[in-house]
Amino acid sequence: MAFTLLLRFAGILQSWGTDSRFEIRRTETIPTKSGIIGFLAAALGRRRDEEIDDLADLKIGVRADQPGTLISDFHTARKDAKTSYITNRYYLSDAVFLIGIESDDKDVLLELENAIRYPAYPLFLGRRSCVPEAPIVKEIVPLPLKQALENYKFVGRKGMEPAYYHIFLEGSSRTLGRKVMDQPVSFDFHHRKYQARFVQETITENSQRKETVQPALHQTEQDVLGELENLK
Repeated sequence: MAFTLLLRFAGILQSWGTDSRFEIRRTETIPTKSGIIGFLAAALGRRRDEEIDDLADLKIGVRADQPGTLISDFHTARKDAKTSYITNRYYLSDAVFLIGIESDDKDVLLELENAIRYPAYPLFLGRRSCVPEAPIVKEIVPLPLKQALENYKFVGRKGMEPAYYHIFLEGSSRTLGRKVMDQPVSFDFHHRKYQARFVQETITENSQRKETVQPALHQTEQDVLGELENLK
């Protein structure tokens, strides 16, 4: 039986890079798998040179409840006493995502849930400056990943619930998704390594969204024209 741990990633800023260079630090429009695995590893207290194969093998999906706004900022970074660089950094502002992590072993998800509630290292949303909004953990549901993301309640800001959800799952080939270099192999500073994977986007109706119905105008029996005739 499949179980899915659901997390809420929300904050003033988030940044999820996959192809950034020193001068330009881009962000993806959704949390990356490498970023999510790094988040879990930090919660568990794993050092950068420790194995992450067990985490990288987890099935992970993302639902964009509130996509946020892309913004940019620039920093001056000094290389040495004579050399400095201006770097452009991109962020997602006011975004909210529902993260799903699937496993057939509920104990694995319970360990992750406890670690996120009581993390060994500070947690951040892609970069150290991007602090997550609490609470992060939603719950563990007895559903496979796709079904859990399709059916779980909206986790964004009140009044911003969409009619349709954009859900991002791992695909098996190029025909089923977009290629991204965010499958982590090692976070070691000296041997950092990532592999390619395919991400497939699906759009599903938000069946729990309540439509706002405008009340009908109140009908009265007053005859305005008749009243005017009486005044003659």
